[in-house]
Amino acid sequence: MNPIASAPLSVASSASSTVASSPAAPRDDSRERLERLSDLAERLLARARALGASQAEVDCSEDRGLSVSARMGQVETIESTRDRSIGITVYFGRRKGSASTADLRAESLEATVAQACAIARHTEDDDAAGLADPERMARPGTDGDWPEFDQWHPWALEAERAVDLAIACEAAGRDADPRIANSEGGSVSTQESLGVYANSHGFVGRERSTRHSLSCALIAGEGAGMQGDSWYTYGVSADDLEAPDVVGRKAAERTVSRLAPRSLGTGSMPVLFAPEVARSLVGHLLQAASGGALYRRSSFLLDRQGQRILPPWLSIAERPFLRRGLQSGNYDAEGVAARESLIVEDGVLARYLLSSYSARKLGLESTGNAGGIYNLEVSANADDLAGIARRMGEGLLVVELMGQGVNIVTGDYSRGAAGFKVENGEIAYPVAGITIAGRLPEMFERIEAIGADIDPRSHIRCGALLVGAMTVAGQG
Repeated sequence: MNPIASAPLSVASSASSTVASSPAAPRDDSRERLERLSDLAERLLARARALGASQAEVDCSEDRGLSVSARMGQVETIESTRDRSIGITVYFGRRKGSASTADLRAESLEATVAQACAIARHTEDDDAAGLADPERMARPGTDGDWPEFDQWHPWALEAERAVDLAIACEAAGRDADPRIANSEGGSVSTQESLGVYANSHGFVGRERSTRHSLSCALIAGEGAGMQGDSWYTYGVSADDLEAPDVVGRKAAERTVSRLAPRSLGTGSMPVLFAPEVARSLVGHLLQAASGGALYRRSSFLLDRQGQRILPPWLSIAERPFLRRGLQSGNYDAEGVAARESLIVEDGVLARYLLSSYSARKLGLESTGNAGGIYNLEVSANADDLAGIARRMGEGLLVVELMGQGVNIVTGDYSRGAAGFKVENGEIAYPVAGITIAGRLPEMFERIEAIGADIDPRSHIRCGALLVGAMTVAGQG
């Protein structure tokens, strides 16, 4: 396999007929369940007010799922889950208390609210505590319903069918190449999630989503020469998944391509991150731009808002309303309305990522990012990984990162890596046992290219990414 030639990611057209075929779905009762959770949330808010809370918020969730794994053609695990969580937070002025339960009996709910109130009465005042400002709350549509973004696609997957899919996926990988010596197995999972958030501003938000996946992990070679790799497919609908045989073959191709790796001598060279690892660099930037790191003064982006941190051609946009987006939504974890906006505009850090609490700590306003970010689109200036590699000429292609050597306070970056040496714009040989290092501020400034070959399996929509120079340390 040539990892450059096969780098662009796509959804197999055969996935719909091969993966999603299942018995007819049972009646969808999700809206009724959301209504029950909404009623429960409003009763808990009323009880908190009766106990003297000046403000309160309730977060209710229900999850159902099925997860199956198989190895060497045999079932390893079958797990069916049904989880429920009720969390309540109350405020007595600027004092806060929280408690949670999974028990819906009246006495348990009463005790949970009482416990949250007791905690709040014994905590210290915090000037930043409290609900988000009422004027920032999201509002449902004119029909009273919350807009949905095509995120609800339950998969009527029975355990027997899930086992067949997992075994077929692994078998396709094991049969793809005689050098496949072992397997870590194939797996299938499906999950439905319902959520209701309500607060004493009168806000009651409802959301529902589904997530499905299929994966395969294989081992090639023998003894000290063994190498492992994997592939997976992920989406909000089973129709979005690649077929089991496609996933298995991709896992096999990736695994055997890494046999007989070499090391490299220590030096400086361009480093090209494959799409599935490139998004981790964007993740480090988001972590440094988050309110929690900033008000604790533990970020290398402190006081950098309004300054250039990336090349002038590069922008990062937050897109909460994408159809079938993996992280779409109408409001954040505090009910603040979502909005489309730029985080980085033409290389300049346009804004931080703030909840109401972190915003108050910094003397700013919430950006609607309590609980995290929505879908991100990272602008591209190149075609795909293969084209960027040809442009790079000679350097390192990274397909796997190991370790936790990232310091968001200082920006120091040092991680174990594996991938391929690129010479004359083409794959020369696999490499392993190396470390790549630099400082994130300089790495971000040295980004030379980002491809349009987006990995669809993440809400961070980023293609292959080329950093012009990093320190590469090996044993060669």
